[in-house]
Amino acid sequence: MSVALWVISPTSEVSTKTGFLDSIREGNRFSDPFKSVSRPQNLVCNSQFNNGEKIRPNYSSLDLKNGGRFSLKSSMVTSPAGEVTLSSEQKVYDVVLKQAALVKRESKSRENMEVNPDIALPGSVSLLSEAYERCREVCAEYAKTFYLGTLLMTPERRRAIWAIYVWCRRTDELVDGPNASHITPTALDRWEARLEDIFKGRPFDMLDAALADTVSKFPVDIQPFRDMIEGMRMDLWKSRYKNFDELYLYCYYVAGTVGLMSVPIMGIAPESKATTESVYNAALTLGLANQLTNILRDVGEDARRGRVYLPQDELAQAGLSDDDIFAGKVTDKWRSFMKKQIERARIFFDDSEKGVAELSSASRWPVMASLVLYRQILDQIEANDYDNFTKRAYVGKAGKILALPIAYGMSLVPPEPQLSQRHE
Repeated sequence: MSVALWVISPTSEVSTKTGFLDSIREGNRFSDPFKSVSRPQNLVCNSQFNNGEKIRPNYSSLDLKNGGRFSLKSSMVTSPAGEVTLSSEQKVYDVVLKQAALVKRESKSRENMEVNPDIALPGSVSLLSEAYERCREVCAEYAKTFYLGTLLMTPERRRAIWAIYVWCRRTDELVDGPNASHITPTALDRWEARLEDIFKGRPFDMLDAALADTVSKFPVDIQPFRDMIEGMRMDLWKSRYKNFDELYLYCYYVAGTVGLMSVPIMGIAPESKATTESVYNAALTLGLANQLTNILRDVGEDARRGRVYLPQDELAQAGLSDDDIFAGKVTDKWRSFMKKQIERARIFFDDSEKGVAELSSASRWPVMASLVLYRQILDQIEANDYDNFTKRAYVGKAGKILALPIAYGMSLVPPEPQLSQRHE
């Protein structure tokens, strides 16, 4: 079915929780775009201070000429005109702070309010069950390993994660799916308007209904969803990134946002002493690590589409250019360049790993499995002698089977007591 059929903004004006179920009951409106493709955490460490203000560590300082080691710099950047502005890392971290504040606000308000059982009209429960079941089927088909991990979660949490996964997948399909060539900025505007309606309790179809129900039950904010759509807009017009600061923002849009969407669902361990902000930051960092890994794995595939998701300034420092990437030849310069890119991705994975232990015990395994398996993709790139032009690095079935118990064992590690006390 054409993508255009499911990016049209809904016209229903129903606003109540019961009403949004009525809005999809007639004709059981449902479109299925899933014909191909797939898409699916950093404690504040080594922070610097500027006039008493904590600023984020900057991962973009990669000196390829002097050993390629990373250093922490200020999160301020200077524009060509000499103006000092916030880096992408600091801008994104501001979003993290807002998400964490929202959760703490919602948690306190829920503690102080009377708890009343949900009132469901006849037929509404079965309709929602059908919507969540469809989300489960999609997740099981396209994210098999992650899906197995979600089965350890409580029923309510696993359904919510399935609903979020499906929305992210549908959004990704807009620019990477079989109908991507027909997608325009206007279509993405309609998709964002449809998102707004979901958060107002006015879903357009069955899959929307599952997400609308999820956001009505958990303290999920709309901003990361909007930001993911912004990442899709970037893919329509931007195919080069002049430095890592630009690439960082893109990675946040298309993958870091997933972490921010998911933490309110997965929950923070009651025994955790970490700040809410640090747990959200860890979730963000794991998303960034996964996306950087995707980029390094798919260099050849992206090049065939005319795209280069590698920092142009770092390519130049290594004596490389777009022409070298399009030529697809593995040279000593390329190997050296890739070693530094892989090192940076591993730093993101290492930084995010501590935060996984702060999640609720039932949620740790699927997240840790994602971390372990994606980190192994970097090992496979190295095993392929850095040939990511003609060889696709992946973890085979045997590797996945071996990784799952390892991830499960790592997920049993309790939160570290030395972390700063959570802000209430």
